[in-house]
Amino acid sequence: MQLILASNSPRRKELLATLGYDFSVASSHCLEVSHATLPQDVATELAARKAADVFKSYPDAVVIGSDTVVAYNNTIFGKPATSSDAVSMLKELSGNTHMVYTGVCVMSKKGVWLFVEGTSVTFKELTDLQIEQYVASGSPMDKAGAYGIQDSGFVSHITGDYDNVVGFPTYRVKQVLQQIYKR
Repeated sequence: MQLILASNSPRRKELLATLGYDFSVASSHCLEVSHATLPQDVATELAARKAADVFKSYPDAVVIGSDTVVAYNNTIFGKPATSSDAVSMLKELSGNTHMVYTGVCVMSKKGVWLFVEGTSVTFKELTDLQIEQYVASGSPMDKAGAYGIQDSGFVSHITGDYDNVVGFPTYRVKQVLQQIYKR
């Protein structure tokens, strides 16, 4: 069975590649809006929607949909629309602990696996200059919460799966794929 990642995220592609499966990419074109109130529910709803959208075109494949949200005090920090949005998000996260939730939906003829992985992330106290320089780099603009753990240098501590914070909980995904492919 063909394996398809329903995401164009370079980080998700890299992480899925580490699991040793051949896969292709087919982007979902569904609307990424949720009416759920809890961050973890938003992540799983959007992951399921993305997987289902791609699965319609590839019903004989195994399709993985994924969505990551950053939440602080149950407020979801999506991808910033503007540089000033990114600055505001980073200032709020500075010196605080937040959660990163990645919802994953794996669809195949054998079934549907839907789960969410949560990781607690603590930021260092950030200066205005650190925030401004990072935002000026353009890096935060395609990332939930306006940062990448792999390139920001802002994180002082995590509790949970590092890959989840990057945007793809490889350990849990591997467990599901092993069930499907009997590896």
